[in-house]
Amino acid sequence: MMAVAAAQKNREMFAIKKSYSIENGYPSRRRSLVDDARFETIVVKQTKQTVLDEARAKANDSSLECTILQAQEQHQQEDKIPQEVQQTVEDQDNDEEEIRMVAVDELPQKPQEHVPSADDEDKETDAGLTEEEVVLQNAASESPEAEKEVVRAAVVVRLRDGMGSLGRILKAVEAYHGTVVHLESRQSRSDGVQFDVLVKVDMARSNLLQLIRSLRQTQSFGSVSLLSENNVNVKAPWFPKHASELDNCNHLMTKYEPDLDMNHPGFADQVYRARRKEIAEIAFAYRYGDPIPHIDYTETENKTWSAVFARVKELMVKHACSEYIAVFKKLEEEKIFVNERLPQLQEMSDFLRKNTGFTLRPAAGLLTARDFLASLAFRIFQSTQYVRHINSPYHTPEPDCIHELLGHMPLLADPSFAQFSQEIGLASLGASDEEIEKLSTVYWFTVEFGLCKEKDEVKAYGAGLLSAYGELLHAISDKPEHRPFEPASTAVQPYQDQEYQPIYYVAESFEDAKEKFRRWVSTMSRPFEVRFNPHTERVEVLDSVDKLETLVSQLNTEVLHLTNAIAKLKQPFC
Repeated sequence: MMAVAAAQKNREMFAIKKSYSIENGYPSRRRSLVDDARFETIVVKQTKQTVLDEARAKANDSSLECTILQAQEQHQQEDKIPQEVQQTVEDQDNDEEEIRMVAVDELPQKPQEHVPSADDEDKETDAGLTEEEVVLQNAASESPEAEKEVVRAAVVVRLRDGMGSLGRILKAVEAYHGTVVHLESRQSRSDGVQFDVLVKVDMARSNLLQLIRSLRQTQSFGSVSLLSENNVNVKAPWFPKHASELDNCNHLMTKYEPDLDMNHPGFADQVYRARRKEIAEIAFAYRYGDPIPHIDYTETENKTWSAVFARVKELMVKHACSEYIAVFKKLEEEKIFVNERLPQLQEMSDFLRKNTGFTLRPAAGLLTARDFLASLAFRIFQSTQYVRHINSPYHTPEPDCIHELLGHMPLLADPSFAQFSQEIGLASLGASDEEIEKLSTVYWFTVEFGLCKEKDEVKAYGAGLLSAYGELLHAISDKPEHRPFEPASTAVQPYQDQEYQPIYYVAESFEDAKEKFRRWVSTMSRPFEVRFNPHTERVEVLDSVDKLETLVSQLNTEVLHLTNAIAKLKQPFC
């Protein structure tokens, strides 16, 4: 009873404390990770733009303080600004990072008081609320201390009249009790503007907002843009930095479930529905560091496993990639894969940890795209524990533990494939909504439905193929189109989730797929790089010289070991 109560409390907490991959209350059922990501992208854009447009419109009729506070109040009441633009990117050190000089839209706004200048007579009402300013004001309004806290920010000012206007900027910073810590300029590419000037300042939050508005009132400045602020970075969403933070990254998409869809094989089976709910509650109660709960599978559930296990074992010899076959046999040798019973997630997790460092975490159902991909960055795979309905043993419209165990687990024990999976996860951290959608599509066509070449034959490595024999036979036949795997084109390819795929992507090898994926990821818009530290189970943002020097030192040590090993191998035997 205590476990059930704890699970119910956790579910209530999840409904209030939403993660950055929130479901957003979409009522219809969707059936894939890609759909989830695409929906998140649309909702984030719409809700964000709605709030900002309203805030900007109100700015024409009221003072800066009233306008921003009203926008903040609306946000708190309606919960419409996505959390990814409110969360902090931790441990940033803007002294060492290079900030990209970009411009924001100029919007009309009622002029405010500002530092006197020679151009007072020529003021233009070109000031306006930007997304950055709304978020900055939200941070400042948390408390009087937060308002007065000195933060570091970067401001880009476009000079119409040349460098002679630079003095006005410095005078304004001084008037608002700020300190210039960095200044650089470049010739502008915009018409009517001579120079773009980047100024990093240390200044109280409230004064920073006033500084920006003051600078905008001077006609000799083309535009003024707030790029970043030390404690509020609106360019990148929050993402988990430590494996323990995955406790806040297990939100579900309401999709094809037995309680909701009449077409589900278990819809009319009250016993099955109760069993699903029981196992889901166990997953909701799970926390980082807990042992994975043991599930006493029923005779019916073990019978379902046996039927699928026997069919997969029969087909894999001819159609699965060699890496999958090798690990499958090892799992049989260690008595984890046996015909008569379902494996427990804990024993499978222990096996993966020994082979590639991957571990498992129980999930209550189909996760949102961001949450699922984020877990891969920590070499953690979130796996369901419930079993598909006995009336449909060879097909499941949703992920179940048979799909996870037979489809995903064997290749997660292969070093090359495990690294590829982790790199997809790392690429998702801090990615934009559009890029999450693309990463989800790449995941769909590789980890779920991927094919690869092996001695001039096409073999399956996708979990959706290896755990569903009907689509496996379709995929390796001459009916669908086979295309070479290229992430840029794969990421935008529409997919089929109601029937068999008409298109499959074929990788030359795992190594080739990884190399192409790395090159593609390097073109993403994320303004920072991350790495996973396996010793601390922490994702580190490489945004300072100190962090880069530490990484270089570690790499030098590894290179030294490699050089010594090569030298010893070259020595003749005595």
